[in-house]
Amino acid sequence: MTGGVRRDSGGPDDGAAARTGPEGPTTLLVLAKEPVPGRVKTRLTPPYTPEQGAALAAAALADTLALAAVVPARRRVLVLDGAPGPWLPADAGFEVVPQADGGLDARIAAAFAGCDGPALLLGMDTPQLTPGLLRPVTAPDAWDGCDAWFGPAADGGFWALGLAEPDPALIRGVPMSVAHTGAVQRRRLVDAGLSVRDLPVLRDVDTARDAAEVAGQCAAPRADGGTYGAVDDGRAYGGGTRFAAAYAELRPAVAR
Repeated sequence: MTGGVRRDSGGPDDGAAARTGPEGPTTLLVLAKEPVPGRVKTRLTPPYTPEQGAALAAAALADTLALAAVVPARRRVLVLDGAPGPWLPADAGFEVVPQADGGLDARIAAAFAGCDGPALLLGMDTPQLTPGLLRPVTAPDAWDGCDAWFGPAADGGFWALGLAEPDPALIRGVPMSVAHTGAVQRRRLVDAGLSVRDLPVLRDVDTARDAAEVAGQCAAPRADGGTYGAVDDGRAYGGGTRFAAAYAELRPAVAR
């Protein structure tokens, strides 16, 4: 692979992919699926066509990876179901590894199993993320007195999971994609005796209503290349600009 990206046959390891972003103590994992029509964002159809749903998924993934490239991390690993595409930053030092077989719990567990030291896992469904929202868990002292970070989703799931000492057993067997997924996962952490800190509740993009709400939270692109909104610690950050632009482009067609 080019651009410092590596394709491995197993889970993430400590190999040396090119690192161009700021460094920190935490391995950043992004769990994602190649945005192929009919395989991603199926709950957006209708009103969106499979191709339009895939376009929104690609934009959300591009925004998520752009964020991952600028927050401090020890390593940046894309755990991918499918093949890399133009949405993967070529110069950000991402390692690319395939997802394991099995259900979502097994795939998340396998992603953590390949990590040595603190790790944070994100999905591809929250393009509204900004560096400020992740600052508590990516700061140099993020793991002082903390064993786990948990980012609850508005639908009852979770959008982020961080473990100071990754243990796949903490995830395996958690029922995924149900209304109580987040509650079960957080309880699993607490019952294991871990000290858990919470991140803000965010909305995943799963339905057309979600897409509209999240697009409204994203930074809108300006004609001069800048962005409106999504101001992070006094500076404009283009969180969700690709998703907001894709939503704005598709909305008239869907409304017809």
